[in-house]
Amino acid sequence: MTKLWSVLGAVNALVSVACGAFGAHGLRNRLSERMLQNWETGARYQMYHALGLIAVAWLSTLKPAEANAAGWSMLVGIALFSGSLYVMALTGITKLGMVTPLGGLGFLAGWALFAYAAAR
Repeated sequence: MTKLWSVLGAVNALVSVACGAFGAHGLRNRLSERMLQNWETGARYQMYHALGLIAVAWLSTLKPAEANAAGWSMLVGIALFSGSLYVMALTGITKLGMVTPLGGLGFLAGWALFAYAAAR
C-alpha cells in the first residue's frame, strides 16, 4: 500500500497544481470572485491532503491497517470537499455546497486516524 499512497499523493498534488494554475489563469475573468475563491480553496485543500497521503505512505510502512483507514478518509475528503468546490465553481450550482462539509469530515477523520496510528 505504500506505493499506492505515494502515487495517489503525487497524482493529487499534480492535479492540485494544475487546478490552481487553471484557476489563476483560465478562470480569473470567467468566474465571480466568490466562485474563484471556492476554486482556490478546493485546490489548496487538495494539496494539503495530497501531502497528507504522502505521509500516509510513510505511515503505512509502520502501521499498515491504520494508515489505510487514514488514507481512504483523506481521499474521500478530497473527492467530496475539493470536488464539490470545483464543480460548484464551474456550474454555479451552489446546492453542491451541502456536500463540501462531508468532505471536511473526511479530512478530519483522516487526520484523527493518522494521529491515532502514529500514537500507537
